[in-house]
Amino acid sequence: MRAKEDCYLIQYREAIRRGEIVAGRELITELDRLIDDLENPRYSYDTTAADERMDFMENCVRLTKAPFYNQPMKLMLWQKAFIEVVYSFKMADTGLDRFKKVLLLIARKNTKSETCSAIALSEFILGEPGNDIVCSSNDDNQASIVYDAIDLMRTLIDPENLDTKRNQRFILNRVTNTKIFKLSDRTRNKEGRNIGFAIVDETHEMKDNIIAKSIEQSQSLKDNPKFINITTEGFVNDGYLDGELEKARKIINGEDDGLMAERTLPWLYTQDSEREIWESERSWQKSNPTLGIVKKWDYLREQLDAAKTSKADRMMVLSKDFNFKMSNSQAWLDADDYTYKAVYDLEELRGCVVLGAVDLAETTDLTCAKIMAIKPGDDTKYIHTMYFIPEGKLEQSNDESSGARYLEWAKDNYITIEPGLDNNLKHVADWFYSLRRDYNIKLYKCGYDQRFARDFLEAMDSYGFETEMILQNKETLSNAMKLCEQELKARRVNYNENPVDRWCLGNASMEIDNLGRVLCVKINGQQSRRIDGAVTLIILYEMYRRYRTIIGQYNRG
Repeated sequence: MRAKEDCYLIQYREAIRRGEIVAGRELITELDRLIDDLENPRYSYDTTAADERMDFMENCVRLTKAPFYNQPMKLMLWQKAFIEVVYSFKMADTGLDRFKKVLLLIARKNTKSETCSAIALSEFILGEPGNDIVCSSNDDNQASIVYDAIDLMRTLIDPENLDTKRNQRFILNRVTNTKIFKLSDRTRNKEGRNIGFAIVDETHEMKDNIIAKSIEQSQSLKDNPKFINITTEGFVNDGYLDGELEKARKIINGEDDGLMAERTLPWLYTQDSEREIWESERSWQKSNPTLGIVKKWDYLREQLDAAKTSKADRMMVLSKDFNFKMSNSQAWLDADDYTYKAVYDLEELRGCVVLGAVDLAETTDLTCAKIMAIKPGDDTKYIHTMYFIPEGKLEQSNDESSGARYLEWAKDNYITIEPGLDNNLKHVADWFYSLRRDYNIKLYKCGYDQRFARDFLEAMDSYGFETEMILQNKETLSNAMKLCEQELKARRVNYNENPVDRWCLGNASMEIDNLGRVLCVKINGQQSRRIDGAVTLIILYEMYRRYRTIIGQYNRG
């Protein structure tokens, strides 16, 4: 056991105070709070268990990932301080560990999984006999990241499976009968377990607390349970992590000093502002404590450079590399991205071979049809559009409060008003035919989504037009949406200043997932703001991605 003045907690805080390590306000506040608690008679500080585990990690554990594979684990000061605090604070009256619940918020690629896998392995070898250790996350693949890392570390120590082994259900310590297993949202019978130590990974994806609550309840009979939540920020609104971070920040700021707060350790690597990210590279260490040791400076520089031109990249890097909370639905474009001077005469497209796209609606929404023309030696994409809306829609709700000017746009020939209560989708096919008839604009192929498509497809087939289904999901349209954004920013999209297009582009929101894939959606709470023109443009760009070479050859020859 080391003296208090030699503890890594104080060493870490002093390194920050000297400027050797850069840390954010939330972490500094928590470290100061913990240092004050060293003198609180309610607690004792015994580093014995922490020292045993750190000694095991540095002298037995081998790393599992390139470029450090099979090298000894050498703990950084932040890791030593973190592990020490988790295990060293004791309740003075019982001698039991103070902290039952731990929240480690840290940016990606900062060894959170490797660190916690090593902690779990040390618990597996050195901890209470007969213990159940769980690796948990939203799905089995995510839970497997920590589980497989633990097993590989185990194998590097015990390659002949003399003291430990893995079967299909768990990893077993033959000497102590301690088990490690996985638990995810797909696991049946989450209740009725007796878990002593849990690592719950990537909780930013959890919409509710079902898994977490099941684990916590299973620990109710344990004297020294550990529930370690390791995660980056994410995009789920009002999810499990949002609630846990709200509780954590109340603890850090002294707004919650209840019993649960006393037994919870928040350890948050966060920035103090977004502005500092763009102005001071040194500030990046606040959310990336391994920067320059494990995580690369060049990687972050490249990510931020991409974020300057792509909204999706910006959201992804701010969330995953700097722990800023990002809504999973934000405005897709800035007004400057699509508001610029660019016009042409449709006669200029005479004789072109073009790509087409539609977003079909039978009733209240707009139906949109577009073509894209590309001229030899010209990077500009020339877009021509027609919208269709049922007359009944105008009588029921004209969306004027949301910025729509349907009658005015119809008078200027941007919208075709369909008689009755629904759109006649045959007329959409008629519009493509009219371009061929009047301008010899030849449609190579038209992309469509699967909704309401039967009448449209029959009419297109009667004209001899080829069609291709384009599913409206992140897997299909993410790359097209990103490309479309880049081309708009580069002023390579000439949509003839179509006011309906401009309205739809301004209404469009971008939903992003944890893989960085995006989808065009309506802004929350603004259902009357139509995005059909934006969706159709993205479908058109997916057609362009698939057939750009063919279209280019047609128009050159």
